[in-house]
Amino acid sequence: MAEQNFKNHSRLVPGFHFVAFSLVLFALVISAIHLFKAIGAGYGRLSAAAELALAVAVVLALWFSRVFSLKAQDRAIRSEGNFRHFIATGKPFDSRLHIGQIIALRFADDEEFVELAKKAVDDNLSPKQIKEAITKWKGDHHRV
Repeated sequence: MAEQNFKNHSRLVPGFHFVAFSLVLFALVISAIHLFKAIGAGYGRLSAAAELALAVAVVLALWFSRVFSLKAQDRAIRSEGNFRHFIATGKPFDSRLHIGQIIALRFADDEEFVELAKKAVDDNLSPKQIKEAITKWKGDHHRV
């Protein structure tokens, strides 16, 4: 696996991010067009409305499957980071750190992790600023 860094750490899964969402978006648009045509024609409105409702349900299912899995990963990252900080300092994370900062801190090597966490709080660094400040990148190859 290639070494991770700031420029290549984000990950897209083509089958999910491009193919699945494109197909569902296509189905949503076609079903909306079908409903408008059915309304104009005066027949087939119920089946066209059902098609549109199904397409909307699939869009929502795809969206929420992504959001729910990311939230679960965020909770795991928060716990792992807090534990990592506790091991290094004997104290949990500063309560002023927000989840975006904690997620960005997971890429910091142990040598700079604690100091960068303190700087993130003191200077209110954005996740992007935290990632840019990392000098020794620690890859996360498990998050999707």
